[in-house]
This record gives sequence, structure tokens and C-alpha cells, in this order.
Amino acid sequence: MTYKGYLIDLDGTIYRGKERIPAGEAFVRQLQERGIPHLFVTNNTTRPPEAVQALLRDQCELEVDVAKIYTASLATVDYMNELGKDKTVYVIGEAGLKQAIFEAGYVEETEAPAYVVVGLDTELTYDKLVTATLAIQKGATFIGTNPDLNIPTERGLLPGGGTVTRLLELATRVEATFVGKPHAIIMNRALARLGVAREEAIVVGDNYLTDIRAGIDHGIDSLLVLTGFTKPEEVADLPLAPTYVLNSLAEWDFDEN
Repeated sequence: MTYKGYLIDLDGTIYRGKERIPAGEAFVRQLQERGIPHLFVTNNTTRPPEAVQALLRDQCELEVDVAKIYTASLATVDYMNELGKDKTVYVIGEAGLKQAIFEAGYVEETEAPAYVVVGLDTELTYDKLVTATLAIQKGATFIGTNPDLNIPTERGLLPGGGTVTRLLELATRVEATFVGKPHAIIMNRALARLGVAREEAIVVGDNYLTDIRAGIDHGIDSLLVLTGFTKPEEVADLPLAPTYVLNSLAEWDFDEN
């Protein structure tokens, strides 16, 4: 089958923290040269799309249109807009998440916000957790930008935004609504942006729990590349097999797929 569109992860697939993955870079250049529609879909909320664009340019030597970058932050805003509640929010997260939310007209509220939104925050404090816990207990809609318990970096697997959300779920006894991969909220919107039917698209990523389950759970073929989160020794025991498993994206044959 020849795929008409690619939904591509970044962390662990195109780069690992500050470490380049040359095969991932070459994979993207092939898509660009062949004019194949593609969209970078990332659960990472720490950077706005413009910063992701700059990272791809400066670290990976890839020139990417910012419109081809769809983050869990943008998907979260799309979801909040769809819910249509009062535009008050308490955010645990970094610049990429806060910028997307506040530029969309939402204002910070610490006492009784309509929403509590949680992403990765490398300056997380106990006071932030207290504020979020109390707001959720008062009835704020609890949104987790992504369920990632870890993020792959050049240092190893570090705690992810999903770890923070899990802590708040335990503290409040309230389940968060997750936006990012593998959940439908981000995948349906990503497909709409890509402009390709799900049966003609493929999800590419390194994390079986998020990237690949996003494909399996929503009827999209999947390509697991073993350069990040999911390790080669884990593949045999995966509960549902990806459509393809590769050690490197250099092994992908565009002419046959």
C-alpha cells in the first residue's frame, strides 16, 4: 500500500532531546522531496510550534512549515473551545502550553477556574499541585494534555506530563480527560489537518503506548521505530502488533509503502 499521508512523532523519532537521529531527518527530507503530505504530531507541550520549527531547523537542519506542527497544546485549545465553558483556567505547564491557551483568550484563575490543564512542568512545586487540586475539587474540568509517563532524552527516560496528571488524579480522585496521543481528541483533529482519510494514513513513532496505540485504537496503520521509548526486547510481548516495526527509519521504503 502507498500511504497518502504521514502523522509523525518528534521526541524519540526525529530527535532525542539534544541528540540528532540522522535517519529520522533523512526520512523527513524524503517526504518533502516526494511532496507527500505529513504532519508532526507531538505530545510535548513545553514548546510552541514556532520553537519546534526552530529546533528542527537549528538542530536537525530541517526546514519545516510551522503549519505542519500540531502539538498537544494546540489540540487542548481546540478541545476547550469546543466545550465552550467560561474562559478561565489554571495551567500547570511551560511556555508552549501557556502561550497557546492565553493567546486563545483564556485568562488565569486560581480559585475557581472553569478548567485545570496539566502538562509537563520542569518548575513544578507543591503549591502548584495544591492550587490545581483544590480547583478540581471545586468542579473545574480536569484536562491532561498527554498521558506520557516518560519523555526520551539524551539523558534517558525522564518524567513526563502524564506523571504529573497521574499524581493529581490520585490527589483528587477525579480522572482527567486526556487530549494527546493515543486519544481520539488529538488524532481526529490531526487527520483533519492532514486532509487524508485514516485508511490512507500512517502514524510513525517510537512510543508504543502513545504513538502506536493512537494508530491501533483509531483505525490508522502504524510504524514503530525502535529509536526511543519502546525497546527491541519489548516488541515480542506487545499486546497488539504495529503494522510495521523498524530498527531505524532508514529501513523504510517509500516506493513500496
